[in-house]
Amino acid sequence: MQNQNFKNHARMVPGYHYISFLLVVFLLIGAIVNLVKSSSENLYPASLLVLIPIIFLLIAFYARVFSLKAQDRAIKAEENFRHYLLTGKPLNAELRMRQIIGLRFASDSEFPALAEKAVAEKMSEKKIKQSIVTWKPDYYRV
Repeated sequence: MQNQNFKNHARMVPGYHYISFLLVVFLLIGAIVNLVKSSSENLYPASLLVLIPIIFLLIAFYARVFSLKAQDRAIKAEENFRHYLLTGKPLNAELRMRQIIGLRFASDSEFPALAEKAVAEKMSEKKIKQSIVTWKPDYYRV
């Protein structure tokens, strides 16, 4: 497995992020074309066919959002615990969730100082990740 760093840490799953999305978009376009070309007696079933890809898109969106929220909660708890083990204090309450997510890649040696710097300078997640010298990989988040 390739060593993880700022440039390659994002993970895209082609079947989910590209193929399934593209297929649902094609389904939506085909359903709309079918609706436009339908006669008045086929209008109701054609309208229902348009709803199917819209429902698929909503399900895919919320499945992703809900799973990321659960991962975010786990990351917050893990990083708060890690900070407590390293410093004897919980994370600063001013840290935003996106900042905490960025901090999870920092090694133990730079984590406490970078957490303080993130609060003081109101650093973005991207800026935090770019500031990390010794990257701690996370291969589990999708």
